[in-house]
Amino acid sequence: MATIRHVTTTSLDAPALRAVMAGFDRALRSHREALNALNVYPVPDGDTGTNMMMTVDSVVAELDELDADADLTAVTVAVIHGSLMGARGNSGVILSQVLRGLVEVMAGGTGSPVDGRMLADGLAGASTAAYAAVMRPVEGTILTVVRESSMAALGVAETGGDLLAVTEAARAAGGVALERTPDLLQVLADAGVVDAGGFGYLLLLDALLATIDGRPLPEPPDVPGTASDRPGAGGRTTAAMDGTRYEVMFFLDAPDGAVPGFKEAWDALGDSIVVVGGDGIWNCHVHTDDIGAAVEAGIAVGRPHRIRVTDLYEEVEEQAWVRDRLADDEDDVGDPVDCAVVAVANGEGVRQIFRSLGVRRVVLGGQSMNPSTTDLLAAVEAVPSDEVVLLPNNGNIIPVAEQVDGQTSKTVRVVATRGVTEGFASLLQYDPCATAEQNASAMAAAASSVVAGEVTVAVRDATSDVGDISSGDHLGLCGGRVCVIADSLFAVTTGLLEAIVDGDHELVTLIAGADADEATTSAIVAWLDAEHPDLEVEAHVGGQPLYHYYVGVE
Repeated sequence: MATIRHVTTTSLDAPALRAVMAGFDRALRSHREALNALNVYPVPDGDTGTNMMMTVDSVVAELDELDADADLTAVTVAVIHGSLMGARGNSGVILSQVLRGLVEVMAGGTGSPVDGRMLADGLAGASTAAYAAVMRPVEGTILTVVRESSMAALGVAETGGDLLAVTEAARAAGGVALERTPDLLQVLADAGVVDAGGFGYLLLLDALLATIDGRPLPEPPDVPGTASDRPGAGGRTTAAMDGTRYEVMFFLDAPDGAVPGFKEAWDALGDSIVVVGGDGIWNCHVHTDDIGAAVEAGIAVGRPHRIRVTDLYEEVEEQAWVRDRLADDEDDVGDPVDCAVVAVANGEGVRQIFRSLGVRRVVLGGQSMNPSTTDLLAAVEAVPSDEVVLLPNNGNIIPVAEQVDGQTSKTVRVVATRGVTEGFASLLQYDPCATAEQNASAMAAAASSVVAGEVTVAVRDATSDVGDISSGDHLGLCGGRVCVIADSLFAVTTGLLEAIVDGDHELVTLIAGADADEATTSAIVAWLDAEHPDLEVEAHVGGQPLYHYYVGVE
């Protein structure tokens, strides 16, 4: 005998839709690591689970701003706007269009509750919007799962199926489609996984069933490790290095008629292109090797803002950064001051140094770990001052930092520091009783007096002005250029110092990273004492990833 299931909700009204989004957010949060572990296609692009969760977090935050009695139209507007503005990464932007297509149909229903027919039409709208958002749709991705679930929903709706029947059909067909994704996409088959975005989309249908029928949200599966740990996965870094290097995202204020030409310009620059929005505001995403050209294409048709750039070659390190970021940085912002400082940094030792120099809020970020305008804005709003100086401490973060002043009632000035040693030097001129304008001027002058360098290890073969580079070589960089290549950490660091220290310098600051060892650091300090006895040397444990040493010479 068939089990008789008692339907809790026969239609979705405004409170029910809010409950669906809250349930979807909870499901994504609990499944985040599992989804991240599936993320192998087409190149590491943030993390699918994290990106989808952040997108829906933004929706929930926007819904929380509504009155409790907000109607269905207001709720759908909040879902559309919140998902567009909060979308992160390729998967987040596509998800924003899935949500947009779904709820636009609901909004068009004159405010009446959503029944089975309207839900099926909404899922069809979600599929259409998702395909339209992608420059070159690829089957075996979330696009396939959304399309096949919507087709099943439409079939049941045509026979008069109610809300529960339509949702069950969509979930069942979506599950089958997800299992078939490796058959459609070789990279998934090689890795032995299903598509992460499609998996995440099914959690939306699970949240619908939880709201409609009272079913529990699914428990996350065990996470065996990252996709690169599985046999046959091939490694995420290899996938990134075979493709374009940078993920560029920004919002674009531009006339709707200018967007097709803009997308064509981007098509010549890269791949994984997603441009979504309308009514003059667009969320734009591309993978490219030419950051400047990608931004200039936006300038040619409108105003890019909230620019984010991620180095896909270092995505493994970004995963660690995201995990730290989600844990929330609970810095003690202290007592009110006339002007506060917010800095971007990674590595516990580096963050502690910034705090000791008077920084009130440290935002986690750095090389390949680019915080968004929203992240920086939250820090600015948290500090107890109406005037704030921002230290980005990385060239990629400067454009994002410069957007913050226009998003807050506070006065925000950016000192365009490109490294942490410049940030440290700038703080020697910080006066909490001065204005942001006065501090920015004095701090910028102090930062400009520093010759900054970095020591790292090459991740691939390349050429440079000082010779050919092989993967695994130790590199000394200054001004963003390789100036020393060596086969040991000691040799490259001392070679870098020899290249940048001159007779006018008085102080060398050495910040040891997570991969530097005490013996090498001591040997470098001893070499400085012997070769440059007139120099004062300060060595600190920074704990930063990627770079064995940050060097500052003043």
